[in-house]
Amino acid sequence: MPHPTPIVFVVDDDVSVRESLDQLIRTAGYRAETYDSARAFLARPRAGVPSCLVLDVSLPDLNGLVLQQRIADRSDMPIIFITGHGDIPMTVQAMKAGAVEFLTKPFGDEVLLTAIASALERSRAALDQQAEMGILRDRQKSLSSREREVMALVVSGLLNKQIAGELHISEITVKAHRGRVMRKMKAGSLADLVKMAGRLGVGPVAGGGPIAAGARRPGAPS
Repeated sequence: MPHPTPIVFVVDDDVSVRESLDQLIRTAGYRAETYDSARAFLARPRAGVPSCLVLDVSLPDLNGLVLQQRIADRSDMPIIFITGHGDIPMTVQAMKAGAVEFLTKPFGDEVLLTAIASALERSRAALDQQAEMGILRDRQKSLSSREREVMALVVSGLLNKQIAGELHISEITVKAHRGRVMRKMKAGSLADLVKMAGRLGVGPVAGGGPIAAGARRPGAPS
C-alpha cells in the first residue's frame, strides 16, 4: 500500500509568499495547501496524514501564536513559524509551545525545506504512536471488568496467590483471568504487559485507590 503524500499547510496573508511557498513545496514532492488566515485554516478538517504547518506570526484575524495555542492538541502537525519581524520573547514563546523552527524572512529555500523534512518526520512518529495507542485501547476495551482488575494487580507486581486474596477468588480463577488478559492484550511476556499498562495509564494499586478506568475495586462482588 503506497504511503500518503505528506501535506505542508501554509498560513500567510501575503499572497506572494503563499504562491512562492506553494511552488517550492510542490517542487519538493509534497502536497501544498495555502490559507490567507488562521480562521480559514481552522475550518479545514484534520489531515490524518503526515503534515506540518508553515505559519506566519502576523495574521489579520488570529495571530500565529494564538493559532498555535488553538491547535496545541495536534502533535501530529508540527509548526514552523515564519516572520518578517520576530523578536526573542516571541521566538521563545513559540519554541516552548513546541514549534519546530522559527525563521525570519527572508530565508533560503533549503533552510525551510530542511525544517519541513524534520517536521514531517515528527509528524510520522506522532501518527504511528497514535495508531499504536488506538490498538492498545481497543484491546483494553475487550477486557471484562474482572480482567481489568487482574491486569492492574498483575502489573503492580502481585503474585497469583496475592491477587486471589485481594479479589476473594481462587488462584485457579486468577490464572484463567490472567491468561485471557495476556491473550487479549497480545502481550508476549509480563514485561510487555507492564509496558502496555504504563502507556494506558494503568498504574500500580496502592492504598485501595482506583485500579484503572472502568475497573471495580478489590473485594467487589464478581
